[in-house]
Amino acid sequence: MPHQSHPHPTPRPIAVALLASVFVVAACGLLYELAAGALASYLLGDSVLQFSTVIGTYLFAMGVGSWASRHFERELPAHFLRIELLIALLGGALPAVLFIANATVPGAFRPLLYGMVLAVGTLVGLEIPLVMRILRRDVSLKDLVSQVLTFDYLGALAVSLAFPLLLVPQLGLIRTGFLFGLMNAAVAVWALWLFRHELPRWREFAAACALVGALLAAGMAGAGQITSLAEERLYQDRIAYAETTPYQRIVVTSGRAGLRLFLNGNLQFAQRDEYRYHEALVHPAMAAQGAPRRVAVLGGGDGMAVREILKYPSVESVTLVELDPAMTRMFRDTPQLAQLNGGALSNPKVHIVNTDAFQWLQQDADTYDVVVVDFPDPTNFAIGKLYTNSFYALLEQRLAASGYAVIQTTSPLVARQSFWTVVQTIESVGLSATPYHAHVPSFGEWGYVLASRRPWRLPTALPAGLRFVDGPSLPLLFDFPPDMARVPAEVNRLSNQVLVHTYEQEWGRVHQ
Repeated sequence: MPHQSHPHPTPRPIAVALLASVFVVAACGLLYELAAGALASYLLGDSVLQFSTVIGTYLFAMGVGSWASRHFERELPAHFLRIELLIALLGGALPAVLFIANATVPGAFRPLLYGMVLAVGTLVGLEIPLVMRILRRDVSLKDLVSQVLTFDYLGALAVSLAFPLLLVPQLGLIRTGFLFGLMNAAVAVWALWLFRHELPRWREFAAACALVGALLAAGMAGAGQITSLAEERLYQDRIAYAETTPYQRIVVTSGRAGLRLFLNGNLQFAQRDEYRYHEALVHPAMAAQGAPRRVAVLGGGDGMAVREILKYPSVESVTLVELDPAMTRMFRDTPQLAQLNGGALSNPKVHIVNTDAFQWLQQDADTYDVVVVDFPDPTNFAIGKLYTNSFYALLEQRLAASGYAVIQTTSPLVARQSFWTVVQTIESVGLSATPYHAHVPSFGEWGYVLASRRPWRLPTALPAGLRFVDGPSLPLLFDFPPDMARVPAEVNRLSNQVLVHTYEQEWGRVHQ
């Protein structure tokens, strides 16, 4: 009699439901990990270091949770339900709690960050082993492992794509955290229904699900108010505009100093004295060139540098290269902000390109009479690459024969080594570097570097109506007293990013 194969038994609905919950569980677990890493990089800087340490801590905690799961022997559905509710509450509230702690309790952010990451990671590590042991009653071991891991990886893939492209830009970190907490709570409710006949205290579990769901829903509804209250405590001023983008957290405050712009918590300008910063940034290069026609601005999405450039009648075109479209949109379309830059971003001479400046330099074939480089300080490797010899070599190719580039650089007083590292790096690609500095009250003593193929010469004329830079005082900007004088420095390369480490050490001493 021929052998007859027996078809695999059709999985029971409870098995299908649990496999679907694995997808949600994996998505939520990765979301909490990404949210913690993003917040750490926003508030502590050095995104590579923060993401690496957060992910490492989280994976370690998951390992601890997986190891501890062997001690759960009875009432597995009840344990699974409890764990889901705890993850929903802790993970969902993680961004809000960390945000509030950073604004209200100095020094609490870092220990709380790693404490919550350890707690959530441990609980997430308990989830999958418990699900597999529950499913083992209905699915063969071979199919069990492959199916659970498939749904686990699919959930991780879905959230890894949605987090930067959809969730953070549309909802923000705090609302996203509460949303995924609700998804974990929904899995708990699902488990409550699936195992209603196995749970000894069904009504107590139902009440716990209702309470956690209500708390998370309230948090999600009030996410905007939570963010505003925390940021107003942090910045000491009323929040006028705020937006979270895939690239950064943009906050504009309104107070006694007028409007102030913060990117990831770092001050970029204050309305009362930004003219000092931007006049010093733009005019030594523009005026020395003589009659610049084609100008590029890398960074500077607020349009302030463009405003100063447009004071030269010879200018025919300005190409503004800004990575974050939210920045240029905000400072072009919001009347109060557009007023600060004099409507510069709506000027027909200005062409806005929203892309990475490094890639743009590689792809663009044009040359420019002046290039203004106005990036944030090198607080992480993503920005640090824009201060490397590779970047300046590309910049040199985009300069016209008689052109000048000017690079905003950190404080030569507070971060002396970092400042001269930038000078050394510019010189390493064959450009002449002319450093100078200006006092901007909101920043203190601030540094800039002119880069060109020909030596910089003092300009004979400046545009009318400048409030800070003038002919008699301009030479003083190029004089460095002993406490800011040149010190030996390394070249900042893509392969070492020494500037990021030096910058963090020097500014870290200031904030201790």
